[in-house]
Amino acid sequence: MSGSIYAGFWIRVIAYLIDKIILWTFSLLFFVLGVVALNTNTISHNFGEIFHTLGSAFFLAYYATTTFITMFYFTYFHGTIGQTPGKKLLGIRVIQQSGAPMTLGVAFLRWVGYIVSGLVLYLGFIWVGLSSRKQGWHDIIAGTYVVKIRSYSRYMNNI
Repeated sequence: MSGSIYAGFWIRVIAYLIDKIILWTFSLLFFVLGVVALNTNTISHNFGEIFHTLGSAFFLAYYATTTFITMFYFTYFHGTIGQTPGKKLLGIRVIQQSGAPMTLGVAFLRWVGYIVSGLVLYLGFIWVGLSSRKQGWHDIIAGTYVVKIRSYSRYMNNI
């Protein structure tokens, strides 16, 4: 595969930001619903007062829920159609190194790789900009590439 079919660093950053905005919206919705469900009037207070009123159990449950939703979001979209809404909007897709479509297992492994990629100052994500095949550590761990759909289709048609 030539380097021109791989999706570069900046287009992947923008796709990720689109996905994070979607996830942030759901997280905010869950937070507000949690506050309402606990029947507290804490929305107008500052964060410290909210934490004190709701307690750490609420925040632990909220964090666990939003982490699960994030895991499900990236695993489901990458594993079923190879693209999250952000990637679809920008015309890029995740594929296995063999060229095969993604599976849920590979997509989950890739999501676990996201954690590894972020551990040391996000160096695993920055690696996309340094790699000739535009792979982050999560791509290397899962054996995936992120490709531009049009360029990849042309490449596959020429084989």
